[in-house]
Amino acid sequence: QVQLVESGGGLVQAGDSLTLSCAASVRTFNGYAFGWLRQPPGKEREFVAAITWNGGSTFYSDFAEGRFTISRDNAKNTVSLQMNNLTPEDTAVYYCATGLGDRPKDYDNWGQGTQVTVSA
Repeated sequence: QVQLVESGGGLVQAGDSLTLSCAASVRTFNGYAFGWLRQPPGKEREFVAAITWNGGSTFYSDFAEGRFTISRDNAKNTVSLQMNNLTPEDTAVYYCATGLGDRPKDYDNWGQGTQVTVSA
Protein backbone atom coordinates (compact mmCIF):
# COMPACT_ATOMS: atom_id res chain seq x y z
CA GLN A 1 0.00 0.00 0.00
CA VAL A 2 1.27 3.45 -0.90
CA GLN A 3 0.36 6.65 0.91
CA LEU A 4 1.48 10.01 -0.39
CA VAL A 5 1.24 13.31 1.46
CA GLU A 6 2.03 16.58 -0.28
CA SER A 7 3.05 19.76 1.50
CA GLY A 8 4.54 23.15 0.77
CA GLY A 9 1.73 24.81 -1.12
CA GLY A 10 0.56 28.32 -0.37
CA LEU A 11 -0.11 31.80 -1.66
CA VAL A 12 2.79 33.51 -3.42
CA GLN A 13 3.30 36.40 -5.79
CA ALA A 14 4.23 36.21 -9.43
CA GLY A 15 7.95 35.69 -9.82
CA ASP A 16 8.31 33.92 -6.49
CA SER A 17 9.61 30.43 -5.92
CA LEU A 18 8.05 27.56 -4.03
CA THR A 19 9.11 24.02 -3.21
CA LEU A 20 6.58 21.25 -2.87
CA SER A 21 7.36 18.05 -1.03
CA CYS A 22 5.79 14.62 -1.19
CA ALA A 23 6.33 12.18 1.66
CA ALA A 24 5.75 8.57 0.72
CA SER A 25 4.82 5.77 3.06
CA VAL A 26 5.83 2.71 1.10
CA ARG A 27 7.98 -0.33 1.75
CA THR A 28 10.12 0.01 -1.36
CA PHE A 29 10.31 3.69 -2.18
CA ASN A 30 13.11 3.24 -4.68
CA GLY A 31 10.98 0.77 -6.59
CA TYR A 32 8.70 3.56 -7.78
CA ALA A 33 8.87 6.34 -10.29
CA PHE A 34 7.01 9.48 -9.27
CA GLY A 35 5.32 12.35 -10.94
CA TRP A 36 3.85 15.71 -10.11
CA LEU A 37 0.60 16.65 -11.78
CA ARG A 38 -1.66 19.62 -11.29
CA GLN A 39 -5.26 20.65 -11.76
CA PRO A 40 -5.87 24.34 -12.45
CA PRO A 41 -9.28 25.69 -11.46
CA GLY A 42 -11.92 24.65 -13.94
CA LYS A 43 -9.50 22.57 -15.97
CA GLU A 44 -8.47 18.96 -16.26
CA ARG A 45 -5.54 17.45 -14.43
CA GLU A 46 -2.26 17.78 -16.34
CA PHE A 47 1.26 16.45 -16.20
CA VAL A 48 4.00 18.62 -14.68
CA ALA A 49 7.12 16.52 -14.13
CA ALA A 50 8.28 12.97 -13.45
CA ILE A 51 11.35 11.20 -12.18
CA THR A 52 12.51 7.62 -12.54
CA TRP A 53 13.13 5.25 -9.64
CA ASN A 54 16.77 6.23 -9.18
CA GLY A 55 16.48 9.85 -10.26
CA GLY A 56 18.52 9.11 -13.33
CA SER A 57 15.97 10.56 -15.70
CA THR A 58 13.54 13.41 -15.35
CA PHE A 59 10.75 14.60 -17.62
CA TYR A 60 8.93 17.90 -17.82
CA SER A 61 5.97 19.41 -19.51
CA ASP A 62 6.65 22.33 -21.81
CA PHE A 63 5.46 24.85 -19.26
CA ALA A 64 7.63 23.35 -16.51
CA GLU A 65 10.82 22.94 -18.52
CA GLY A 66 13.44 25.41 -17.34
CA ARG A 67 11.38 26.68 -14.38
CA PHE A 68 10.59 23.57 -12.34
CA THR A 69 12.92 20.89 -11.01
CA ILE A 70 11.82 17.49 -9.76
CA SER A 71 14.08 15.56 -7.42
CA ARG A 72 13.93 12.68 -4.99
CA ASP A 73 15.68 11.55 -1.85
CA ASN A 74 15.54 7.78 -1.61
CA ALA A 75 16.94 7.88 1.91
CA LYS A 76 14.10 10.09 3.14
CA ASN A 77 11.31 8.71 0.95
CA THR A 78 10.53 12.14 -0.43
CA VAL A 79 9.98 13.67 -3.83
CA SER A 80 10.24 17.41 -4.32
CA LEU A 81 9.23 19.93 -6.93
CA GLN A 82 11.15 23.19 -6.96
CA MET A 83 9.16 25.84 -8.82
CA ASN A 84 10.73 29.13 -9.88
CA ASN A 85 9.40 32.24 -11.56
CA LEU A 86 5.82 31.34 -10.82
CA THR A 87 3.00 32.97 -12.75
CA PRO A 88 -0.74 33.17 -12.06
CA GLU A 89 -1.18 30.42 -14.68
CA ASP A 90 0.60 28.07 -12.27
CA THR A 91 -2.28 28.36 -9.82
CA ALA A 92 -3.56 24.82 -9.27
CA VAL A 93 -3.83 21.92 -6.89
CA TYR A 94 -0.59 19.99 -7.20
CA TYR A 95 -0.57 16.23 -6.78
CA CYS A 96 2.17 13.71 -6.23
CA ALA A 97 1.59 10.26 -7.70
CA THR A 98 3.39 7.02 -8.44
CA GLY A 99 3.97 6.15 -12.06
CA LEU A 100 5.65 7.52 -15.13
CA GLY A 101 4.27 9.23 -18.20
CA ASP A 102 2.72 12.45 -19.41
CA ARG A 103 -0.90 11.53 -18.84
CA PRO A 104 -2.81 11.37 -15.56
CA LYS A 105 -3.88 7.81 -16.39
CA ASP A 106 -0.21 6.78 -16.30
CA TYR A 107 -0.33 7.24 -12.51
CA ASP A 108 -2.03 5.11 -9.91
CA ASN A 109 -1.44 6.10 -6.27
CA TRP A 110 -2.22 9.76 -5.59
CA GLY A 111 -1.82 12.12 -2.70
CA GLN A 112 -4.54 14.50 -1.56
CA GLY A 113 -2.95 17.49 -3.25
CA THR A 114 -1.63 20.83 -2.10
CA GLN A 115 -2.98 24.17 -3.27
CA VAL A 116 -0.66 26.65 -4.96
CA THR A 117 -2.03 30.11 -5.62
CA VAL A 118 0.01 32.70 -7.48
CA SER A 119 -1.19 36.29 -7.38
CA ALA A 120 -0.35 38.79 -10.09
